[in-house]
Amino acid sequence: MTGVMNGKLLGLTQRRGELLARIAVQREEMTEIEAEWNVPLALADQGVAAVRFLRHHPLLVAGAIAFVVIRRHSVAALLWGVWNVWKGYCDFASIPDKS
Repeated sequence: MTGVMNGKLLGLTQRRGELLARIAVQREEMTEIEAEWNVPLALADQGVAAVRFLRHHPLLVAGAIAFVVIRRHSVAALLWGVWNVWKGYCDFASIPDKS
């Protein structure tokens, strides 16, 4: 009886070792896959954050649309103005609250 149990235990130990080795290989594969997808997923996260920001600030969107409609100058000048407004907003938003 003891020999059968030792045989089963040896088989289980070997199977466990094989599974652990397989897990290590799969971890390495996942690390490589993660490295490939890291930049595209970060870009997608930024896009989702931008959409959420726009959904939570509808007046800002309406103001931007009104600005585009009212101001009929060149597109480059418009984009330059939008860029400056965005930088100003980001600077303002990054100021810590001192309350």
